Amino acid sequence: MRPLLQAEQAVLGAVLLDPGQLPRLSGWLRPDHFYRPHHAALYAALLKLHSDGHPGAVPQPIVPATENRKGGAWPTAPTAGSDERLAWMDDAIAEAKSKVRGLTAVYLHTLIAACPRPAHAPVYGRMVLEGAIHRTVAKHATRLHQMARADTVRGSAEDTLHYARVLTDVLSDLARRWGTDPRPMAPSTPLPQPAAANQPTVSEELLADEEYLLAVLTAHPDALGELVGWLRPEDFADPGHGRIYRCLGALHHRGEPVDEVTVLWEAQRRGALGDGTLTAEDVLRLCDSRSPGGIADHLGEQVVRAALVRTAADAARQVRALADDESLAPGRLIGYALHALSPLEDIRRRWRAASGAPEAASAPPPSPQPTGRVPSSRTDAALARSRPHPPPSPNTRTSAPTPASPARSSRRSPS
Repeated sequence: MRPLLQAEQAVLGAVLLDPGQLPRLSGWLRPDHFYRPHHAALYAALLKLHSDGHPGAVPQPIVPATENRKGGAWPTAPTAGSDERLAWMDDAIAEAKSKVRGLTAVYLHTLIAACPRPAHAPVYGRMVLEGAIHRTVAKHATRLHQMARADTVRGSAEDTLHYARVLTDVLSDLARRWGTDPRPMAPSTPLPQPAAANQPTVSEELLADEEYLLAVLTAHPDALGELVGWLRPEDFADPGHGRIYRCLGALHHRGEPVDEVTVLWEAQRRGALGDGTLTAEDVLRLCDSRSPGGIADHLGEQVVRAALVRTAADAARQVRALADDESLAPGRLIGYALHALSPLEDIRRRWRAASGAPEAASAPPPSPQPTGRVPSSRTDAALARSRPHPPPSPNTRTSAPTPASPARSSRRSPS
C-alpha cells in the first residue's frame, strides 16, 4: 500500500476513534485533499456530523488499547455500550453512502485498524495535505502545458498567459495553506531539462518569419531601434538566428554600417563561425541587404510571442517533473516551481510592450498582518507539522504564547 493511502486511512481511523481530533483538522484539511473518493466522502460526512452537533462527536475516553504480539498496542473500537459513538459511526457511513457507492461498515474497521495512535491525527492529516499539494501542482502544470501546445498551433499566447497566472496563484495559495512564504527558490542542482525527443517541433512558418526579420533588419537597420528594447537574441527559436540578431544589435549599438559583409565579420569575431553554429554561407543568405521592406516590429512580435509560449511549455514540464517527485517536501516543491516559472514574467512584459496590449489587472496586495501576531493560516499549518499534544483538561489553564514564538515561526525554513 502506498504511504499516502495509509495516511488517509489513519487520519480517518483517528477521527472515528476519537472525534475530539476533528477540530484539530477541520480548519485546514478539506475533503478534496483526499485521493480516494470514498475517503473524501467519509471525511465530509464526519465534518457535517460534527458541525451539526452529533452526540457522538462529544469527546469521550477511548477504550484502553490491547497489546499485540509484538508488544505494541492496537487501538480498539468503542465498546457495545457506547451508543453515541456507535451512532457516530453508523450515521457517518450513512451520510457518506449518499455520495459514493461501495462503502460498507466493514471498511470502518479497516480504517480503525490502520490508525496506530488517534492523537497523531494532525500528523496524518499533514501527510494527506502533502499528497494533495503534489497532485494539485501536477494538475495545473499539465493544464498549462496543454494550453501552450494549443497556443503554438493557434498562433496565440493569451490562454498560456492566463493559465500561467492560474498556476502562480495556486502555488501562492498552497504556500499559505502549508504555512510558508510563496517565494521562488533556486534548487541546489539544475532542474531536469526535457530530452530532445520531447521538445516541441518548431514550425517552418516561425523559422521563415525569423529569417525574413533578419533580412529586413539588415536592409533597414534603423528598425533595430524599435526592437532592441523588447526583443532578445534568446527569443529566436533557431540559435543561429539569435546569434545573427546579436551581431546586428552590436553593430547598431556601435553605430557601424550594417550589411551582409559587416554582419559576417562580426559573427566571426564573436565565434559564431568557429563553433559550428553558423557558416559564412548561412550569414550571407540570411542577411541579404537587397531584401524587400517589411514590418520589422510585427515580425519581432511574432518571435517574442512564440518564445513566450515555448518558455511556458518548458516551465510546465519542469513543474510537472517536480510535482511527480514524491520525496520533495511541499515547501521546496512550491519554491522550485515558482523559480521555474520566473522567466515567464520578463518575457511577458516584453511581449506586452511589443504587442501594445494593456497589462492585466493584478490582484490587490494582501493586507499586512499585525506585528507580533502570527497569521491564522501559518498557525494552522504549524500545528499540523508539530508534534501533537494531548488536549488540556478543563481545569488546565492554557498559557499565552511567549512573544518570541512569532519570531521562531518566521525563521522556520520551508520543508
